[in-house]
Amino acid sequence: MKYIIAIIQPTRLEAVKEALSHIEVFRLTVSDAQGAGRQKGHTESYRGHEYQINFIRKVKLEIAVDDQYVEPTIEAIANAARTGPEGKIGDGKIFILPLEDVMRIRTRERGSEAI
Repeated sequence: MKYIIAIIQPTRLEAVKEALSHIEVFRLTVSDAQGAGRQKGHTESYRGHEYQINFIRKVKLEIAVDDQYVEPTIEAIANAARTGPEGKIGDGKIFILPLEDVMRIRTRERGSEAI
């Protein structure tokens, strides 16, 4: 089992959810996130004053999958989250971590059955 964490642009969330549903990955957690990477923030103006925005708004997806779903899941996310054919700085990152165990609280099932 693997635990996949993807940080993507908020505008790409619906495309990523649709791509995941095509490969039958429906269980995911989505949360708002802020971060700084190569984009290094930007400047915004509000009522005539300029402000440096150091953190960019992102969306964080967390997905637990069996080993046979790892590659299709990361390919679906990567293809749907990329902006344009070449991609751009700020498209995001995907982290793949080993998942030692999982338990469904309601039934106490463990491992792959609980995902």
